[in-house]
Amino acid sequence: MTLAVLLTGQGAQHPEMFALTAARPAAQGIFAAAKPLLGGTDPRDLVRRYGAALHGNRTGQVLCCVAALAAWTIVAEAGPARTILAGYSIGDLAAWGCAGRLDPEAVLRLAASRAEAMDAASGEGYGLAGIRGLTLDDIARRAGRLGCHLAIRNAADSAVVGGLRDGLEALCAEALTAGAQRAVLLPVHTPSHTPFLNAASDTFAEAMAKETLRRPPPGAPRLLSGLDGAAVFDARTGREKLARQIAQTIDWAACLEACREFGASSVLELGPGHALATMARAALPEARIHALEDFRSDEGVIAWIGEGGR
Repeated sequence: MTLAVLLTGQGAQHPEMFALTAARPAAQGIFAAAKPLLGGTDPRDLVRRYGAALHGNRTGQVLCCVAALAAWTIVAEAGPARTILAGYSIGDLAAWGCAGRLDPEAVLRLAASRAEAMDAASGEGYGLAGIRGLTLDDIARRAGRLGCHLAIRNAADSAVVGGLRDGLEALCAEALTAGAQRAVLLPVHTPSHTPFLNAASDTFAEAMAKETLRRPPPGAPRLLSGLDGAAVFDARTGREKLARQIAQTIDWAACLEACREFGASSVLELGPGHALATMARAALPEARIHALEDFRSDEGVIAWIGEGGR
């Protein structure tokens, strides 16, 4: 059995996002390491108390990395024979921790640094929009006319676009008129993966260079670059791509294709949310696919992973 583990980006944070991991002994150090980065508040308390604040860029990026690293302790306990890791946006950074390339504490520090650099580079009035039902060329052409940029290629007819929110609103209206199935502003206020964030990419590269990279342990998962879906064999090249994806279009469709080519027969999204699992069902129709939030207990997740190897 080959398990593809997908690490989620921002946008789906919610009060119960740690329901399966909050009490896991193996995850306690991760929650503790995040606390100083969240103003001294435990992330498990923060998600239940602070409502809309969960979608602030810095808070959201740290929380998504906490969620991924804590959920990874479940996968590690299940011990699948072969695993491939792919991370979406901030999930790309979390994947380096799950793959054993960075310590969890380093991942969380870098998540905070990444968000701070992005906020400093973008300013106010920016955001992202999701569009489905038009070709990528059509979406990119319409976006360019309105001063926006293609941020994420999700599928042949699905993309995320970044830019000023006024331009994004106009783009969504135009796309719906042109026959798009969906065109909505996303609960993110940063134009991630667009040239608006070139300065943030440079700043993050400097922060990343200060962290110690770990040699993958024996049997470590195959790590994909979230920028283009290529396997990360050379740490220096992978680190450069991790910084570049802040300001360049990322190709999530290529990541899913790489999971298929690697022989993924099961797919698990670590959340929060179900968006990546939904996309994976179209790209890997023969695979068993679930999001972590489909399960009621960590024991259920472990059992499901085990069933895939029978």
